[in-house]
Amino acid sequence: MEQIKTESSHKPVIIFKHSTRCSISQAALNRFERSWKAENEDQFTPYFLDLLQFRSISNQIATDFSVTHESPQILLIENGNCILHQSHMDIRLEDILKKIEVKN
Repeated sequence: MEQIKTESSHKPVIIFKHSTRCSISQAALNRFERSWKAENEDQFTPYFLDLLQFRSISNQIATDFSVTHESPQILLIENGNCILHQSHMDIRLEDILKKIEVKN
């Protein structure tokens, strides 16, 4: 987690938490991927977390960033803090991009 916090002081980071067994999680991921453009990586660094394989990391994310664990969930980290988190069908890339634009 410290690496992500440090990284986020130079460039925002997003963490997409996903359950491979959940149809809602798959639908949210598919919608997110459809809106994705290669240039988005110029604006933030993306991380993908498979909750089934890495549940302990997901729990640590919830603790470190003071958010309730949900699946699917996306967190926008900037300067070591979670400045936006969304879950389920509220996950929208355009919201993340707007939040980053407002900050810059």
